[in-house]
Amino acid sequence: MHLHTTMFLQSVSFQMTEEQHKKWLAAITNYTIIGTYAQTELGHGTYLRGLETTATYDTSTQEFVLHSPTLTSLKWWPGNLGKLVTHAIVAARLITRGKDYGIHLFMVQLRSMEDHSSLPGIELGDIGPKLGYSNVDNGFLRLEYVRIPRDQMCMKFSQVHPDGTYSAPPHSKLSYNSMVHIRSGLVKRVGIGLSKGATIATRYSAVRRQSELIPGRPEPLIMDYQSQQMKLFPQIATAYAFILTGFQLGQVFLSYIAEAKEGDFSALPELHSTSAGLKAFTTESTRGGLEVLRMSCGGHGFSSASAFPEIYGAFSPTCTFEGENTVMLLQTARFLMKSARQAMKGAKLTPFMSYLLLNQHERCRASKPDDFLDMDTLLLAYSHRARRMVTTSFRCIEADLKEGKNNGIAWNNNHLHLLAASTAHCHLFVVDSFNKAVQAIQCEDRTRRILRVLVQFYALDGILKNKGEFLESGYITVDQLDLVSKQFISLLAVIRPNAVALVDAFDFRDLKLGSVLGRYDGNVYENLYKWAKSAPLNRKDVADAYHLHLKPFLEENQRRVQSRL
Repeated sequence: MHLHTTMFLQSVSFQMTEEQHKKWLAAITNYTIIGTYAQTELGHGTYLRGLETTATYDTSTQEFVLHSPTLTSLKWWPGNLGKLVTHAIVAARLITRGKDYGIHLFMVQLRSMEDHSSLPGIELGDIGPKLGYSNVDNGFLRLEYVRIPRDQMCMKFSQVHPDGTYSAPPHSKLSYNSMVHIRSGLVKRVGIGLSKGATIATRYSAVRRQSELIPGRPEPLIMDYQSQQMKLFPQIATAYAFILTGFQLGQVFLSYIAEAKEGDFSALPELHSTSAGLKAFTTESTRGGLEVLRMSCGGHGFSSASAFPEIYGAFSPTCTFEGENTVMLLQTARFLMKSARQAMKGAKLTPFMSYLLLNQHERCRASKPDDFLDMDTLLLAYSHRARRMVTTSFRCIEADLKEGKNNGIAWNNNHLHLLAASTAHCHLFVVDSFNKAVQAIQCEDRTRRILRVLVQFYALDGILKNKGEFLESGYITVDQLDLVSKQFISLLAVIRPNAVALVDAFDFRDLKLGSVLGRYDGNVYENLYKWAKSAPLNRKDVADAYHLHLKPFLEENQRRVQSRL
């Protein structure tokens, strides 16, 4: 089931009443309707007021009138069977009794159930080719005064009564439940995507030989080169980190849903902000990691035989769907700034956000490389980094406000700090979640040992890649960074004998992986040759183009040369 088809189901499940479930969930599960999720791409929120989709309640007919004033008010539903959908959950601004109550969700029938033609006032179509997801229809939707019954508003948390009065939800962001769920799932999903690339590149590196390390000895496997290990092993560790963090986040979401059923929505702000930031952090890391893995396969990584073009095309768009990554990080930053303000006032923080209360003058006590195998030391380093990035952002914004700048200008002036703060916060969350997941996992001791090494390695790699920010926090010194480097190098040797087993544990069958380079049996070159020979252009020894074009061209040139002799 694709992402936005899932959002359709989740929106109905989370946002509709039990009475509405009887009608719509039955239709969905019985496949008597096919649904999608449609959200305004232009005019979203308040940025282009007048272009956004509105749902205005008409008390005389007890109907909502949905309207997208121009065709440029695009709707999108990546991956929703395009021409086949019959219904959509539409996000629109609710207007009743002349007041705008913001974004709410509505069930809208798009096509006739008799002949599948689009209904009056509805214009929809495909948006054409794009990067990745070539097998998935993406569409636009325009609504011109389309009327729907009042009970097709998703009314679990907020309602419009027959006389047009509005009952507000217990929390303003409850309409984001479905989006939060999808973004939470994306963390695990991109981890699986990265694990595919890591599997291919690692298996290939265990087959490919090149150059000499010791004169007169056979060429070593390229995975025996430290430079290759530094490309592969961080991505293996990251894939494990994202998959396990995704599971952890999923459990947090389920706990929130259970609490919400009892009327407790207190976890939603942090869950919403964390899922948004993690979506951005993990998708960007995956996009970059897949590129590193592709290049680690040399020239063969460019070939479709490697499967990297397909995998990269499938996961690169995750950086922009379900919210463009910069916007997602800025959503997280808003929560972080609120938390920083609470910390300054001495208010109670959530358990995870308590890192904002750390003593800024505390320093790392590590004095030898092995000290950086201690997860408490590593987590404190990440916590101090995040604390400094958040507090720096907060102070810079406060300084602009004191100078008389309005909130929007102050915010825009400090995107550099805000984005760094959100990234540091999300990085800490992943390290912490990865560590907790490995501690809780049930497995043999030797398996737990190598998983613990992956956690340590992931944390060390993050410090080395962001050393400037860790130095700025003051928790780690330059000399201690040298210790981190030494420990990082020593763990490369620990991971090396386990690298193939670690990617085999992802359990991708050859058919699922679709890669000649990543074959389980290691017979890469024989099968690369077979793959190349199977190309359509190789079906004939002499191509038809030779007789049609090349032969006449060559013969004409030969005659000209002969005439000059």
